[in-house]
Amino acid sequence: MSQTTEINVSFTAKVMAAARAVENQRPDALFTDPLAAQLAGKEAIEAAIPRLEEYEKQGRPYSSVRTRFFDDFLNKYSLNIRQIVLLGSGMDTRAFRLHWQKETHLYEIDQPDVLLYKESVLNTITPNCERYSIYADLKESSWVQSLIENGYQPSEPSIWLLEGFLYYLNPIEVKNLLTNIQNMSVAGSYFGADVINSVVCNGSDEWAKYWFSSCDEPETFFADYGWKASAIQPGEEGAAFGRFTYQLTDRSILDAPHLFFVTAVKES
Repeated sequence: MSQTTEINVSFTAKVMAAARAVENQRPDALFTDPLAAQLAGKEAIEAAIPRLEEYEKQGRPYSSVRTRFFDDFLNKYSLNIRQIVLLGSGMDTRAFRLHWQKETHLYEIDQPDVLLYKESVLNTITPNCERYSIYADLKESSWVQSLIENGYQPSEPSIWLLEGFLYYLNPIEVKNLLTNIQNMSVAGSYFGADVINSVVCNGSDEWAKYWFSSCDEPETFFADYGWKASAIQPGEEGAAFGRFTYQLTDRSILDAPHLFFVTAVKES
């Protein structure tokens, strides 16, 4: 990963923390994140507010709805699973703000600069689980051994979350990453990710220059890696939460922009 891309991906993580900080102040907040403001910093929050307000007026508060959707996903399946892996975890604070079952092991994997920054900000805060920070470039495969060395048990079910991450990898990197996850997951494991289709990936959004991969048919795509997946667009039932009122085009229209929240289970 080039230094320029590293800086911009890290900035994205900080912007996401800013979005959660702003959401946390709303009377109708979809979740609580009292640590987000510390991670984002005043400058990032002030920079994020105008865009977040515009998205809210348009009825498409994507980051807030995505966070709530995957909070619910984790809360649901972690009742019986004790291994949680957050890939490209960025400024995620779920280790601290969600209520985990006893003896839950949560692994955060990301670039050293991102996690070291987070550690410096949250060093006095106690997580609600056994939390592990693994410094790794997910474009390489060394993270697999590091995960095992930190106690991950490949023979036990796990939950994987790739939130706001996959589209920053190119197709070969995506394939390698998903193959490694497949090899590390037993039946009864779960997987969550958000993906964008090719129209969005090649679109005019100012962030599109940092996006390198897309997924037009999530169910078929993830089936190739052993997952039985379902996909939903924000704004649809189960992914609106009374806030995402903007209507995305029906996914049957292939040449239109589509965003997907994907959840999946490994059945064998």
